[in-house]
Amino acid sequence: MNTQPSNKIIRVGVLGFGGLGQAAAKVLAGKREMILVAAADQKGYAYSTEGLNTEQCIKTYQSQSSVGYLEPVGTLSNNSIQDLIATSQPVDGYFLALPNLPNDFIPSVAQEFIKSGWQGVLVDAIKRTSAVEQLLAMKEELQAAGITYMSGCGATPGLLTAAAALAAQSYAEIHKVEITFGVGIANWEAYRATVREDIGHMPGYTVETAKAMTDAEVEALLDKTNGVLTLENMEHADDVMLEFAGICARDRVTVGGVVDTRNPKKPLSTNVKVTGRTFEGKISTHTFTLGDETSMAANVCGPAFGYLKAGRQLHQRGIYGIFTAAEIMPQFVN
Repeated sequence: MNTQPSNKIIRVGVLGFGGLGQAAAKVLAGKREMILVAAADQKGYAYSTEGLNTEQCIKTYQSQSSVGYLEPVGTLSNNSIQDLIATSQPVDGYFLALPNLPNDFIPSVAQEFIKSGWQGVLVDAIKRTSAVEQLLAMKEELQAAGITYMSGCGATPGLLTAAAALAAQSYAEIHKVEITFGVGIANWEAYRATVREDIGHMPGYTVETAKAMTDAEVEALLDKTNGVLTLENMEHADDVMLEFAGICARDRVTVGGVVDTRNPKKPLSTNVKVTGRTFEGKISTHTFTLGDETSMAANVCGPAFGYLKAGRQLHQRGIYGIFTAAEIMPQFVN
């Protein structure tokens, strides 16, 4: 049984170094309980036992498009994730800040970890129901591999799903869970993968067509919509997560929102409404609203690392397999 003290600093790796990965590195820079030791992107990876310098990582990525150029700790590679895992450097947990495109990409990365023999905690901020279903089907493989996998641990799914699970406790029966998000970003190019994923949810588009779009085609679409994407009845994993946690059937969960790609101010306040019947027979609605000043990055990365810390505690107790944000409480990372 692992009896390591829980106050030990957790060594973290971030896979994917676009807008979300860079924000994750900035969040970690302010933490005492976690240290960023590894980062990987499409063209390379960087590792340092003492911890990576966030500013240098971001500067290198932005000027040379890969952390692999970071001297002296970077390595260029076309199979950066596999090569980083193969180095067998000590990393307690990885945040998969990776695009959900194609739909099986994150499950395929989880398979790489299983094959490698690495043991630890994996956390994702995955969006699509079908992608989470693929991961849930890997439960026994993850258990056998000694991996504790925390899925759907961003903002939605994640923070808002967990809030819905908590709000549901007031009711004898849940009638509906409505998640509505507002995202404001100054420049879509900082979050290319996220914006493409959102386009994949729009009527007339699929994951495949969105992934295949060139930057020019994305810009042309955004010009048509004034930079605003309106999304309704999205295929969002909050539904399967709440169903899996036994809270309500997935058809009672709806997710939609508005993304403004030209204005950092949120077009509307992000919230979750949980409507149900109390044991006295009263119908009521709980609403949990996120502060408008909190960015998408703050609401995704904060929970992701909170769940990584919770996953680490489970892992140290020998509890492996897959869990979602609706089942486990995140632990605050100081």
